[in-house]
Order: sequence, then structure tokens, then C-alpha cells
Amino acid sequence: MIKITGESIDLSALLPLVSHPDCGAHVMFVGTTRQWTGDVETAYLEYEAYEHLALAKMNELEGAARRRWPLKEVVVVHRVGRVEVAEPSVAVLVSSPHRAEAFEAAKWLIDELKHQVPIWKQEHYVQICSDQQSSEWIHPSTGSCNCDPQASRDVAQQQQAAQQ
Repeated sequence: MIKITGESIDLSALLPLVSHPDCGAHVMFVGTTRQWTGDVETAYLEYEAYEHLALAKMNELEGAARRRWPLKEVVVVHRVGRVEVAEPSVAVLVSSPHRAEAFEAAKWLIDELKHQVPIWKQEHYVQICSDQQSSEWIHPSTGSCNCDPQASRDVAQQQQAAQQ
């Protein structure tokens, strides 16, 4: 299941979707809104997506993961709209006969989702004084994804071109 939603992500409803009798490994990655980024307090996040292209790219990534690893089930859900502190913004779940492949596939899927899928995050901060910046658009290359900065710039340029 590949999904973009404006509703809260119900994690308890997702795990049964990847359960499979041939699998001994079920991995779930959940990305949540953290309260602190360094010394800056986050009030909430706001996500926007170019939904048609985002769903197509997410389906493409699912297919690539299935070709690369022996996955039985895959679920990727991403939130759009306002996401409060401690709420999930993304969930990636996979099932595989063995844990190594399940962990590798889940990590690859979340990393590639952040790099390739046209979903953008705006961080809104708790404002302490009037001259403090209250929000900022974040691209994965400015975060902690350990990506190749040039590859991220290339993806960002492709996404911007697709929006025009």
C-alpha cells in the first residue's frame, strides 16, 4: 500500500498489512516530528506534496525495492498538512523472510523517499523573540540524511521543473 494522507497515521493498523506467513522479519520505520532541532524548538511541521507525481514516484520506489530484496509486503504512508510534535509524518513497513533484507529495504525506502519524492517540509518554530525566524522550508540535503549534496540538488531541480 502506497498512500499520501492528510489524516493521522494509525500505526497499529499498518503492521497487520505487512504480516505474511512466509516472513520472519517485519520492520517498521516511523518518522515523527521532533520537538527540538539543535537549540531551536519546533512548534509543528507542515508538509506539501505534488501528490500525483509523489504517488507515482513512491510506487516506483516500491517496485525497485521488491526487485532488489525478497519482500512480501510493503507499506509507505506519508502525511501532508500540519503534523504536531510527536506525531508520525511518515511510516515505511516491509516484510521479508529474513531480518537483514527487511532492515536494508526499509532504510533504502525511507532514504530514497526523502531524496526522490516531491514532498516538502516546512518547520514552524516556537518564537521566542520578534526578530527570530518563525518558519523554514527544509530540504533533505540540509538535514541529517547523510546524502550526497549534489544528488540532492539534482533531485530538487528535477522536482522544481516538474512543478512548472
